[in-house]
Amino acid sequence: QVQLVESGGGLVQAGGSLRLSCAASGRTFGNYVMGWFRQAPGKEREFVAAINRSGAGTRYADSVKGRFTISRENAKNTVYLQMNRLKPEDTAVYYCAAKYTMVVLATASQYDHWGQGTQVTVSS
Repeated sequence: QVQLVESGGGLVQAGGSLRLSCAASGRTFGNYVMGWFRQAPGKEREFVAAINRSGAGTRYADSVKGRFTISRENAKNTVYLQMNRLKPEDTAVYYCAAKYTMVVLATASQYDHWGQGTQVTVSS
């Protein structure tokens, strides 16, 4: 079992940057594929980015490609989401997710463990 806690959300102006962190409990963090998802009011939860167990393989939604970067530090049991050139449409609650697998997944229902979420608000 792994528990996830996100941090780093907040209010930022369009064009600004934020870095989200997700701290995981447990000793087997390196065996989990990690993902970031987001959910805006009235919308379904959508995929943002995911990273494989070593950190060498990543996957991004088209809407964030070139602006967001996912990374991880297995020694610190932490995954990050660096968000640059933020847009008002990036406003959402951002969730960290984990799956005990080797496959980098982009579907929310495939992930087993979720954090509580952190709010990101981008003003225009």
